[in-house]
Amino acid sequence: GGFGQMPKTMVQLAFVQFFTWIALFAMWIYTGTAIADHVYGTTDAQSPAYQDAGNWVGIMFGVYNGVSALAAFILPIFARATSRKVVHTTCLIIGGASLASMFLIADKQMLIVPMIGVGIAWASMLTMPYAILAGALPADRMGYFMGLFNFFVVIPQIVSGLLLGWMTTHLFAGQTIKTLMLGGACMALAGILTLFVTDKAAAPK
Repeated sequence: GGFGQMPKTMVQLAFVQFFTWIALFAMWIYTGTAIADHVYGTTDAQSPAYQDAGNWVGIMFGVYNGVSALAAFILPIFARATSRKVVHTTCLIIGGASLASMFLIADKQMLIVPMIGVGIAWASMLTMPYAILAGALPADRMGYFMGLFNFFVVIPQIVSGLLLGWMTTHLFAGQTIKTLMLGGACMALAGILTLFVTDKAAAPK
């Protein structure tokens, strides 16, 4: 059983990844409707305002991807100065706070600001967990465990599919901006959980 043989660091990172990806799926699925409703004042998918919201969300997502590309060069410098855990925790909390802060924003231009925070988090998500994991894996099983690690993207995807829609309808009265806040909380929680991960490579030799 592969899951039973997972190194401790991998198990710890599995929890981090779980909440990180719940947050990402919440963002990817619900930002469009949330911004249309919250900033553009429409839930009518056929309306011009809804189309405008969709276009603006495209720009917002472009911003976070652009920021992420830049942050990817800078984060390793911070990781060397502090640690990979500190960087990942900080980035996830920034990202989570940014995602949740969209609830407070009524001006579309201002929505670019949280996307900068999300971009910083995204850069860390694509690198730090894998770097920490690689340091904890036996070299001969690296590929196997890295493959297994991808399950912790698939599992939250399934959970998001099953739960987020239900929660949006029944707990948030259809207000998808609150689903984004939930995503932000999950991302911040993932950041806090990162503090409890054992990073082998960071330990003094």
